Amino acid sequence: MEDNQHWAAASSKGAGEIIDAARIEMAKRIVGQKEMIDGLLMALIAGGHILLEGVPGLAKTRAIKTLAEITGLDFKRIQFTPDLLPADVTGTLVWEQASGSFTMRRGPVFANLILADEINRAPAKVQSALLEAMEEKQVTIGENSYPLPNPFFVLATQNPIEHEGTYDLPEAELDRFLLKLLVPYPDTEEELKILGFAAPFEKGQNKSEGDSDQQLKPVLGAAEIEVLRKAADSVFTDEQIRRYIISVITASRPHTVRQSPGPDGNKQMTVRSRDGIYRHISFGASPRASIALFRVARVMALLENRYFVTPDDVKAAALPVLRHRLVLSYEAEAEGLDPDTIISRILAQVPIP
Repeated sequence: MEDNQHWAAASSKGAGEIIDAARIEMAKRIVGQKEMIDGLLMALIAGGHILLEGVPGLAKTRAIKTLAEITGLDFKRIQFTPDLLPADVTGTLVWEQASGSFTMRRGPVFANLILADEINRAPAKVQSALLEAMEEKQVTIGENSYPLPNPFFVLATQNPIEHEGTYDLPEAELDRFLLKLLVPYPDTEEELKILGFAAPFEKGQNKSEGDSDQQLKPVLGAAEIEVLRKAADSVFTDEQIRRYIISVITASRPHTVRQSPGPDGNKQMTVRSRDGIYRHISFGASPRASIALFRVARVMALLENRYFVTPDDVKAAALPVLRHRLVLSYEAEAEGLDPDTIISRILAQVPIP
């Protein structure tokens, strides 16, 4: 056990240098937004997809394109629109007159890093084209399935304030996103810095960091990502922390919960009361959320240069992991409650180990 911890500590030190280098490169294009940058890095290390939500002009697309540049991975952007077709995303079979047969024409989804820009502007049939790709890392067209490149990430953006010409994402698709990040407005000092970057450069003046023309170093290639993943896998998670993760997830479920067999050998059942917090939740998180919370908590510890997970890591990871997985009831909407408020109440009622 001690040898594993020494190896994990050494691995985390090397991983910390890679993470610091990535943060420095991202800061050359993005002002502030530490939570968004760290969230992008967490999803990259954990091998999950990410959904960015924020009003226009908060550098969501810019951050994803910057991440693609510092990784050096194959990058494709898909602009989701109401007239987009599933074949425009995945590809299709094309009839070749000369050969008298169909040939496969690959869509833009066949890349390492996919930017699904304004994903909620496409109808459900187009969004469903991503379900197999996001979960199974493959696309089925006709009778054949085609593997996607490794690594494969979907980074999607959506605008929460416009409703004309937009479509809600299906719950099945939302559950496939590892994280949902809410991108806030910058503070006063950050916005002043943004204005400085946007000002025209005088003749002979050196370009400041934040300039879109500034060259970025590819510090997060496939080899570096593999180092980070191995370091994250080595982060120690105590049995009590694992049980705490499960307790948080099960506490989000308002429906009947199966318990261990009772004295008579039959499984005992308990039905939670619809009073209190559970009248605000229609559906809770699935086992996929348990896996996501476990993975993200370990990566969060790695980003803090620690080789062990603490309850605070779990609590910090719970918001981005669960906010898109809870289905709130009409009572919650009527009372103006958002998922973050419900998750905070769940965390408050679960005992900390």
